[in-house]
Amino acid sequence: MSSLRLILLAAAAGLMAGSVQAAPARKPHGELTRLKAEAARVTIVRDDWGIAHIHGKTDADAVFGMIYAQAEDDFNRIETNYLTQLGRTAEAEGQAAIWADLRYKLFVDPVDLKAKYTASPAWLKALMDSWADGLNFYLATHPQTHPKVIARFEPWMALSFTEGSIGGDIEKYVALPQLEAFYGDPKVARSPAMATKLALAEAETLKFKEPSGSNGVALGPQVTRDGHAMLLINPHTSFYFRSELQMTSDEGLDAYGAATWGQFFVYQGFNSHDGWMHTSTGADTVDEFAETIVKKDGKVFYRYGKDLRPVASSRITVPYRTPEGTMAAKTFTVFRTHHGPVIRAEDGKWISIALMNKPVEALEQSFGRTKTHDLASFLKVAELDANSSNNTLFADDKGETALLLPQFMPKRDNRFDWTKPVDGGDPAADWRGMTPFAEMPKVISPKDGWVYNSNDSPWNASGAESPKAADFPHYMDQVGENPRTPHAVKVLSGHSGFTLQTLIDADFDPWMPAFTRLIPGLTKAYDALSATDPMKARLAEPIAALRAWDCRWSAASTETSLAVGFGEALFAKSAKPAKAAGVNVYDYMAERTTPAEKLEALAESAERLTVDFGTWKVAWGDINRFQRIDDAITPHFDDAQPSIPVPFASAQWGSLASFGAKRYPDTKKYYGSSGNSFVAVVEFGPKVRARAVTAGGESGDPASKHFRDEAQRYASGDFREVYYYPEQLIGHTERTYHPGS
Repeated sequence: MSSLRLILLAAAAGLMAGSVQAAPARKPHGELTRLKAEAARVTIVRDDWGIAHIHGKTDADAVFGMIYAQAEDDFNRIETNYLTQLGRTAEAEGQAAIWADLRYKLFVDPVDLKAKYTASPAWLKALMDSWADGLNFYLATHPQTHPKVIARFEPWMALSFTEGSIGGDIEKYVALPQLEAFYGDPKVARSPAMATKLALAEAETLKFKEPSGSNGVALGPQVTRDGHAMLLINPHTSFYFRSELQMTSDEGLDAYGAATWGQFFVYQGFNSHDGWMHTSTGADTVDEFAETIVKKDGKVFYRYGKDLRPVASSRITVPYRTPEGTMAAKTFTVFRTHHGPVIRAEDGKWISIALMNKPVEALEQSFGRTKTHDLASFLKVAELDANSSNNTLFADDKGETALLLPQFMPKRDNRFDWTKPVDGGDPAADWRGMTPFAEMPKVISPKDGWVYNSNDSPWNASGAESPKAADFPHYMDQVGENPRTPHAVKVLSGHSGFTLQTLIDADFDPWMPAFTRLIPGLTKAYDALSATDPMKARLAEPIAALRAWDCRWSAASTETSLAVGFGEALFAKSAKPAKAAGVNVYDYMAERTTPAEKLEALAESAERLTVDFGTWKVAWGDINRFQRIDDAITPHFDDAQPSIPVPFASAQWGSLASFGAKRYPDTKKYYGSSGNSFVAVVEFGPKVRARAVTAGGESGDPASKHFRDEAQRYASGDFREVYYYPEQLIGHTERTYHPGS
């Protein structure tokens, strides 16, 4: 289906991709002198949690300092992110990463990014220049750091990674097995091995896993004790995905929060006037088009209306490291229609994909929002229409609050089912520009005083003042509610007098609504058993325990352990038929699983606990653990190593505080690797006040005292004071220095 050429390269020819084990490039004397002068304009203060507070004379100086500080904390994660975004991971990790690299190279072209960098506004170019300078200065002054591939960062590279959410659009919507089946060797694509790979990939999508996303809450002054707006920032991501820091300048920059490794803006955070919290959206901003292909006279066309249009083709080369340490490459012929690149075949059609590709505007918006001062200025920056994957919760010191959906929202014909590939040959299916802000669902400063989002629809975001689904196209929401929806409504609706601590308490409320819904069906199934059924005696004690349980997690709760195992087993029985029926999996679990399936799921849970721990009566905190052994990006865990009990559970069950944990092949206990990461609460009074906690600690160095110094606070929800103002750092400063000193 494609033309593919394997080019074996000699080691010397590896220059086209960079060396396999790159060493920092030596800086010419003049350049090093320039970088030292830039560093002298930057001051970094490390507080007693290891968090960097960076100040520069200009915004560009602050960018230089913040990326240098990030590199000090975890250069490996910075480089890894850019290897991903530039499609260069295979240069470090070998042939297994070729398809992931091809996926990104379909959208990211260095030639295009260099041109966009050259044409960027002067202020943005200055930031990108300083970003590259900061990373290169770090490498020049840290010869013990050995990059895997990128020995020298160039300013245009910043445009490859402009949106800081977990699992961006490219990674989320382009599946690797299908990409390989389309662009790989046709013989392999038709082989039983590929059929097995595709089946396994499909099965993987149905497995129980922690939902990526976030919780955000904005409170108006009418529901807080001191009459100030508040913001809950509670991203649910893989652990250690972002760095916590503050960046300030004499040009008005003063942002604090979480910055995704390698990016030069605070992604989730606040300044002295306002704050922003992003949650993964359930709206549709990415679409697929089924293209009817016609081959004629040795050329490939696709139908569009009554016409045949030529399918555009180009060649992409993916270098990779061989097992012998030399460099080789594969070259692919890839295809595009006016909708976008072709990413797979399905039912005899080629499937192309359309998604946002506005790197300059996205970087402008991501940095620009950090310097806003109220809702009007925030919305002005949002006019760039370059946020595609996130809803945003907002609060400011004027008392304004808001929930905004992605500003990149293509306007479409609502007759189509956009949850599936639409007919690419029908001109009516084309995008029709962006949806105006006035036509978007939103909540602005609701009278009831609260607004939230937890990766669900906006239709319950603010009680009676929530937007109504019937007023908007159906593509504005494709996920509906999740079990966190009723939980958030419960802890916010009708409540007032919030303080920073009571907002934390609301986020750590232990109710798990999914089990409030699931357990009555389970007990009903048990009660219907005959007295002679073996399950009657076998499950008597577990049923009695769950019947009396309040569906609230705690470290001491044995019922939580039993219920989580039951839920996971029932999820496994439900995911595939729920998807086939087009039904929410939670609805399927509660309403469509048979009594026997419910009882079998409970029996499996009790049996697994008994096998692993000798009894099903195991305290949740003895199973659910936090452990950080090293800074490997792919985590691994060991029951024999020290760990910390975590009382809160998975967001799958409606817990607002999220701990995505599971068993691993060599463990009996559950270990978390995602969920609550950087969490903060902020109050926008005459002076901003904030408290926060980060999973593990700020440093990626296992030898640092800041590698896991926040672990116990994280597990217990014990937030620390945020040192936002210079006077707060008095008595809490470990080190003050210039980069390179």
